[in-house]
Amino acid sequence: MSKIIREFGASLECGALAPLWSWRFETWAKAVPRHRYPRRFLLVLGLCCFLVGCNSNDPSSSNSNTPVISGAPSGTTYPMPPPQGASIASMGWESSDGKRSVFSEYKGKVLVLDFYATWCVPCRDSVPHLVGLQKKHEAQGLVVVGLNVGGPGDDQEVPAFAREFGIQYALAKPDEDLVTFLLSDTDAIPQTFVFDRQGQLVEHFVGFGPQTGKYIDEAVETGLQTTAP
Repeated sequence: MSKIIREFGASLECGALAPLWSWRFETWAKAVPRHRYPRRFLLVLGLCCFLVGCNSNDPSSSNSNTPVISGAPSGTTYPMPPPQGASIASMGWESSDGKRSVFSEYKGKVLVLDFYATWCVPCRDSVPHLVGLQKKHEAQGLVVVGLNVGGPGDDQEVPAFAREFGIQYALAKPDEDLVTFLLSDTDAIPQTFVFDRQGQLVEHFVGFGPQTGKYIDEAVETGLQTTAP
């Protein structure tokens, strides 16, 4: 499976430059590590997220495997190698009512998978856009699924999170192999994947910044134009 990355950077560098391939990105986008932090630390974390998008590796290390690049967008994307030839078709997620879904069930639909945590500031920033996107294109076959990767106890916060933002799209817990498969390049969140009606990846977004919603819209429009298998 081919993966296309749009890596969102910032005007400050917090990782090594890409040694093997080029990345697309948006300046001033935000992303945070998906590991849970003490609540006192979240105030500091929120400020950091506002200033720069980072991955969960030590930003001071020059050997980071996931680069954050500064500069102007390149306008070009490159396919990423599939993780050890694994297939996403049978991977899936489970909703709070125990219903299990797998990726292959969504052929013919445009599927948006959004990896988030309830405590993640840029994740929260992205939710209103996803809510509006689902309402706008649901009749055309768009399905948005929010996948919680917020760590121990965060799933208990999801009902209140859904009420706060008026979320109508599905919220679920992803299989661990799906998390490993899709978040293999970086575990920063939010991460948003847009798949077309054929089940092919249109675009992958890391973080959420001022222009991200526009790019997600464009990816969804591209997916909607594809024909069902």
